[in-house]
Amino acid sequence: MTETPHGVAAIRKALKTIPESPGVYRMLGAKGEVLYVGKALSLKKRVTSYTHVVRLPERLRLMVSLTASMEIVVTRTEAEALLLEANYIKRMKPRFNILLRDDKSYPWLLLSGDHAYPRLMRQRGKPVRGATYWGPFASSRAVDQTIQVIQRAFMLRTCTDSVFESRTRPCLLHQIKRCSAPCVERISPQEYQGLVDQTKEFLSGGGRELQQRLTREMEEAAEEMAFERAALIRDRIRGFANLRASGAINPVSIREADVVALWQQAGQSCIQVFFIRGGRNNGNRAFYPRHEADASAADVLSAFLLQFYEDKQPPSQVMTNLEPSEQPLLAEALTLQRGQKVQLLQPQRGEKKAVLDHAVLNAREALERRLAETAGQAVLLEKVAELFDLPAPPGRIEVYDNSHLMGQAPYGAMIVGGPEGFVKRAYRKFAIRGPVAPGDDFGMMKEVMSRRFARLGMEDEGGEGWPDLLLIDGGKGQVRAVKEILAERGLSSIPVVGIAKGVDRNAGREWFFVDGKEPFQLPVNDAVLYYLQRLRDEVHRFVITTHRAGRSKALTRSGLDDIPGVGPTRKKALLTRFGSVRQVRQAALEELEGVPGINREMAQVIYGYFHPEWVREQSDVLEKP
Repeated sequence: MTETPHGVAAIRKALKTIPESPGVYRMLGAKGEVLYVGKALSLKKRVTSYTHVVRLPERLRLMVSLTASMEIVVTRTEAEALLLEANYIKRMKPRFNILLRDDKSYPWLLLSGDHAYPRLMRQRGKPVRGATYWGPFASSRAVDQTIQVIQRAFMLRTCTDSVFESRTRPCLLHQIKRCSAPCVERISPQEYQGLVDQTKEFLSGGGRELQQRLTREMEEAAEEMAFERAALIRDRIRGFANLRASGAINPVSIREADVVALWQQAGQSCIQVFFIRGGRNNGNRAFYPRHEADASAADVLSAFLLQFYEDKQPPSQVMTNLEPSEQPLLAEALTLQRGQKVQLLQPQRGEKKAVLDHAVLNAREALERRLAETAGQAVLLEKVAELFDLPAPPGRIEVYDNSHLMGQAPYGAMIVGGPEGFVKRAYRKFAIRGPVAPGDDFGMMKEVMSRRFARLGMEDEGGEGWPDLLLIDGGKGQVRAVKEILAERGLSSIPVVGIAKGVDRNAGREWFFVDGKEPFQLPVNDAVLYYLQRLRDEVHRFVITTHRAGRSKALTRSGLDDIPGVGPTRKKALLTRFGSVRQVRQAALEELEGVPGINREMAQVIYGYFHPEWVREQSDVLEKP
């Protein structure tokens, strides 16, 4: 039997079929895992360089030694290869690439377009047809602050359509001059549309012209002795000033740009991104890419920009405090992604340089805080290892808990902690599906463990998903149940610790359960006790939130949810027409056909769902000759 080649031999074998074209290459390990993704103008030349091992740094030597095979994707240009590389890296998370850890979507400001009185709201996720968007914003808080200021200036409604339609008198927002009360016709559709148009003009960057126009209107109203109208316009002008003062950076000379600043220290990087749209600061976020300690700042910044814009449209300008690797090629790739020209700039003077310096200061301070926190965390993890006789400080602590209400809506949850604090992208929730008796915590924990470790084997030890410690919210019984599952899967080497408050449920006097030891407690003021309590409290918070969401979803389900072809829109139409599921069930076929959005075929499906005997009768009729 021929042994599969590894390392340089595997690369030389792949070289026989690799073309000179531009494209992307993937280095794969023995189990098919992606070790590294790279792009090249000439694939053959780039891959050949990996066969000269003596010229490679230590990190790449290790990568080559682990390589068992390679995969190639040819592209038309190097810029296309650069975009494809970023897509693969973000999706596959290769071990030897610089990785952007960004698992959150960004909120947008939305103005609905399907209503006579459009609504102002915050939106994430799937775009709404016909709506107008502004953003992205760095956080939900940044959007909410902008909405509050726009309410002062333009008094647009923020209530849902159902609340809007049910109002019979103005709400509190109208009383405090935050809404024009279109729900009770305190403003005509034409006047409201005027406010909508002004909002769009302002958010699209025309704020100065609009403010000057309103100032003239205020002066004219004052001259005409229309003081109430003049005061209203004055309040709106003040709203503009509040919006411009709501962020730390509000540059006059920058209309649309992302300000990106990188700071490196102690082998780590922090990148601050400020979102500027329409001359306003939409907030900022800090990112901490994962990379080797010797990675250059230019390489880290280039990899970050590509992965950051992989799933979002770049602005017309991206300002950075240093030049990223292959800047011309990177600009070409971002232009391809946007569909319009994108400039990569490094301002040297003026307001743009001042804005960039502010971003650099934020990046440096954020990284220094993170390094200080990490140092304290490292000390705690060393003490955890000492307390539970671990061979080394744990890099991944998995914490588990269950939640249910009298056996209803049972859920399990896992949170992860490590040297950098809580790893929220690794959290998992488990809807309990097995034949578990109501309130059987042991059975629930067994199902959670079985599903969590279904694909993990001893060959994965030391990998990214391998836990160094399991912390279970429970006592001897829960620990025993977990140990049984691990033993069945050959994972007995993973340490398991139970944490329980004891009979008196006294927080601060928790008991710890470890195999081979008598249950013990820690001193009340012990830092390790406080750290383990934080882990336990976090999993408790997460599982309770998950359980409540699942329970709420179950409560809002109705007998219409299981009918094929009945989605939210048809469900709403049916309930609006008949009032309840019971009335829908009792409705005649002709009545169902009269509901908006329900044609004859759909009416037959709904009627047949509630009347299976009618379906059988129809089948018998069709079968008769």
